[in-house]
Amino acid sequence: MRIYHTPVLLKESVDGLAIRPDGIYVDATFGGGGHAREILNRLGDGTLFAFDQDEDAAGNAFSDHRLFFIRHNFRYLKNFLRFYDVEQVDGILADLGVSSHDFDEASRGFSFRFEGALDMRMNRDATFTAADIVNQYDHDRLATLFREYGEMNNAGRLAAAVVAARQVHPLNTTGQLLKAIEKCVPKAIEKKYLAQVFQALRMEVNDETGALREFLTSALDVLRPGGRLVVITYHSIEDRLVKNFMKAGNFEGKIHKDFYGNVLTPFELVNRKVVVPAEEEVTQNPRSRSAKLRIAEKTGE
Repeated sequence: MRIYHTPVLLKESVDGLAIRPDGIYVDATFGGGGHAREILNRLGDGTLFAFDQDEDAAGNAFSDHRLFFIRHNFRYLKNFLRFYDVEQVDGILADLGVSSHDFDEASRGFSFRFEGALDMRMNRDATFTAADIVNQYDHDRLATLFREYGEMNNAGRLAAAVVAARQVHPLNTTGQLLKAIEKCVPKAIEKKYLAQVFQALRMEVNDETGALREFLTSALDVLRPGGRLVVITYHSIEDRLVKNFMKAGNFEGKIHKDFYGNVLTPFELVNRKVVVPAEEEVTQNPRSRSAKLRIAEKTGE
């Protein structure tokens, strides 16, 4: 049996939920089901709701009377919990990484290592793809995308290369895109640079920052006081959003205080120092090397 995905920081993240045997929990990014299985192993007669918009992940859903699998984006967390008459939950876990399965599936177009269609949709029922971006966005919009989501210093030059190449023929495959931008790629950091290009396109296709903002806002609404929010991030853009939200309850990280100077925040940080994988885990699963785990507990009565 091929391993769909090796769960990252498995023990540390599930420990972070501080599971109550009779509690209600959410695995917001089901994937291969690794985190979900560990949660259920620690859950008595409680309930686990699992979200994933990917049809391949849906195929990994297993039979357990305590598990409710919902094939939708985690941005709709609050709506679907309301559908199940659930107002509050005891803990929410989200692993924001793309699964190893998706990276290794050439037809999905997530990786520059394989020839395939420029797709990158997490939800294949959607119609907007990476090919639409590289063939339709104007130069300035492409440059902004590469600068903000790829954090690239030569975003303008990269955008110009894409625009020039598509005037010759449409860019519909990963190979065509790589050929179009080859002169922009610094050889010393070729793999890292290409990963950033593909990251930027993937984030735009799936509106990842928009979905994350909606998810975090919903998570705050549905967590009971004392409930835990556990999030694993993989790049600085999403980690900054999570860090700011846990610290201040907003995405800018702006601290608000009451009349007496007390900090007003909906969370108390459980781990003030970010948790990263041990050397042993990185050796066994190199894709875990950029993971950062943050845990916060909702305050209030």
